[in-house]
Amino acid sequence: MVKTYLTVHQRTHTGEKPYECSDCEKAFSKKAQLLIHQRIHTGERPFGCSQCQKSFITKSALIYHQKIHHREGTSYGCNKCGKAFPWRSRLILHQRTHSGKRPFRCRVCDKAFMVRTHLTVHQRTHTGEKPYECSDCEKAFSKKAQLLIHQRIHTGERPYGCSECPQAFIQKSDISNHKKTHHAVGKSHECSECGKVLSSKSTLIIHRRSHTGEKPFKCSACDKAFTSKAHLIVHERIHTGERPYECLNCEKAFSAKAHLMIHQRIHTGERPYGCNECQQAFIQKSGLTNHLQNCHSGVKSYGCSECGKVLSCKSTLIIHQRTHTGEKPFKCSVCDKAFAAKSYLTVHRRIHTGERPYECCSCKKAFATLSTLIGHRRTHTGERPYRCNECQKAFFRKSALANHQQTQQRGRSSMQ
Repeated sequence: MVKTYLTVHQRTHTGEKPYECSDCEKAFSKKAQLLIHQRIHTGERPFGCSQCQKSFITKSALIYHQKIHHREGTSYGCNKCGKAFPWRSRLILHQRTHSGKRPFRCRVCDKAFMVRTHLTVHQRTHTGEKPYECSDCEKAFSKKAQLLIHQRIHTGERPYGCSECPQAFIQKSDISNHKKTHHAVGKSHECSECGKVLSSKSTLIIHRRSHTGEKPFKCSACDKAFTSKAHLIVHERIHTGERPYECLNCEKAFSAKAHLMIHQRIHTGERPYGCNECQQAFIQKSGLTNHLQNCHSGVKSYGCSECGKVLSCKSTLIIHQRTHTGEKPFKCSVCDKAFAAKSYLTVHRRIHTGERPYECCSCKKAFATLSTLIGHRRTHTGERPYRCNECQKAFFRKSALANHQQTQQRGRSSMQ
């Protein structure tokens, strides 16, 4: 028995992981770890709660659940708000939310934390340390939680299912945002000044400050003031350089969670802001607003004075006119190639960087442009939106239809 424990322990030094999962090839140093892991694939949850309908993969998860939700055994109550905790250590941490005590301070930027582990994770923003590495693709992360979420990209696990529709999500925050956006969960709170409806009382209070001008949260570094504490925290990261929200696909990091969510749409291809006037859709609301101002602001079309071509947007007319003037103001710093539009340069640069930010959620193949990803996805869905009027043959891409029509035209010409 002692020899068995020694053998298992020695694997922490050798890195040996002899127990491999047959479903996803993930390996473990202990057989017990493999058995627990396999329950992710089988859906088995052998530890059921006798008080409610919930069940769990491990016994420890059940014990924790019972202590938190059913208060079995000793509990420690907060004398400020009455909230109870299964352990005294958790109560001590909670009490700091009332006292404001932050005993763990960063020596580099002076930021303080309530918990030592939060300081340890924060310090990695200065050192660049990323101790948690994915065994599938070798991407590394500063937090273990980030690694666990990232690994679901490889396993396909989506543990957070929506009760209203069939959609499922990799992380809890995604389902919360999905429900707020698509299923209008929760009571609505209306502003008496402008009639705007907010999803919670706290967001209504913050919104009202836009009318009163109240900004109670002031930055100690530059005296800039904000309507909410959350906005102040994001602003302070300008001074500290902290970027805690990291993309699990490309490792880009952001100071605000909202910025990360917008960025992730590059990988998913999601464009939730669609134009009612035309077929265009946008990643963020500001993109749609600019499009409406440029393309649908009452002026229906913009004609080119050189060739008479009519364009729907003023911005696209400006780019088009450069085909006549030869102007190419956007130059690549690597190879000196120049382009008529900034967006063309952005795509071109990916030849040098190797960046392929648009990933297919079905096969994980990545592409340099969104249009290429959209075309590729049709190989999975079977959608062929481009149809030939003469023979009814359909194609995945517009370019394939154009080539087909040219071939038909050449065939007709040779027969004449």
